[in-house]
Amino acid sequence: MAASGKTFGLILFAALLGVAPLALPNDYYINVLILCCLNALIVMGLNLLMGYAGQVSLGHAAFFGLAAYTTAVATATLHLPIPVGLVAGVGVSALVGWLIAVPTLKLHGHYLAMATLGFGIIVSIVFNEAVDLTGGPSGFVGIPRLSLFGFDFASDKSYYFLTAGVLWLATLVSMRVIGSRTGRALRAIHVSESAAQAMGIDLAGHKRFVFVLSAVYAGVAGVLYAHHLTFVAPSSFGFNFSVQLLTMVVLGGMASIWGAVAGAFFLTSLPEFLRMFEEVDILIYGGLLVACMMFMPDGLAGGARALLRRIKGARRG
Repeated sequence: MAASGKTFGLILFAALLGVAPLALPNDYYINVLILCCLNALIVMGLNLLMGYAGQVSLGHAAFFGLAAYTTAVATATLHLPIPVGLVAGVGVSALVGWLIAVPTLKLHGHYLAMATLGFGIIVSIVFNEAVDLTGGPSGFVGIPRLSLFGFDFASDKSYYFLTAGVLWLATLVSMRVIGSRTGRALRAIHVSESAAQAMGIDLAGHKRFVFVLSAVYAGVAGVLYAHHLTFVAPSSFGFNFSVQLLTMVVLGGMASIWGAVAGAFFLTSLPEFLRMFEEVDILIYGGLLVACMMFMPDGLAGGARALLRRIKGARRG
C-alpha cells in the first residue's frame, strides 16, 4: 500500500507540473514557476538534512551560489562547453559540501548552525570582494542560455519543463533514499545519536552523505538558475536567502518531501499574489506565516494530513 501510494503521488505530481503552465496567463508567471521549482529543489535537499537527519544548516545559499558562479565563470569567462560548466558547478558544491561537512558535523545544535552560518557569510564576502572573478556587488553578466544535446532552452516554457523534470527526478531520488537503509539510519540519528551508534550506525558517514547530497541539490538548482537568468549577483545568495530556505522547510513540514515542495512553492509565489496590496504586503506576508505556524504547527504537510483524517472520520461517521 505504501509503495502504491508513493507511485500515485509521483504520478499526480508529474501531472500537476505538466498542466501548471496551461493555467498561467503569460510568461512572467512561468518564470515564477521556474523559481518555485528551483527553490523546491534546494529545500528538498535541506529537508533531508534537517527533517530526517536532524542537522541544521544556515549556509545552504552558499552552495547555491557556488554552483551558479562556477558555471558562470566556466562558460562565460573560460568559454568552456555548457555541459562542462554544469558538471563543474555541481561538482564544486559537492566538494565544498564534503569539506565543510567533515569538521562542522562534529558539532551539534546551535554550534552547528553557527558554523554553517559562518561558512555562508564567508562565501558571500568572497562573492562581493572577488570583483575580477565574480563582478563584485554589480554581479556577473553574459552567462549563456542553456543548450544541451543540440537543443536550446530559449523559451521560458521549455526551461520550465526542464526544471520541473529535474525537480520530479529529485523527488524520486529523495523517496528512494528515505525508503532505504540509509533513510532509516538518518531517522535513527535524528531521534538519538547515542542509540543509533549503539546499533552500529556510522554517524559520521551518514551525516556526511546527507550533507553532500543536500549540497548537490543546491548545486543543481544553482547551475539552472545561472543559465536561466544569464546573470548572478551576490545578493541572491546571502544570509537572507538561507533564512528563507529554512522558513520554507519549517512551513512546509519537517521530514516531509511533499512538505518541502509545498513550502517552497507557497513562499516563492506568495509575494506575487500580495503585490496588489502594495504598502501592506509585508504585513500580510508576516501575518500569514504566523497564522500558518499557529494553526498548522506541523507545517502545510501536517495540516493536509490532519484535514484528510477529519474528512475520512466525517465519512465514517
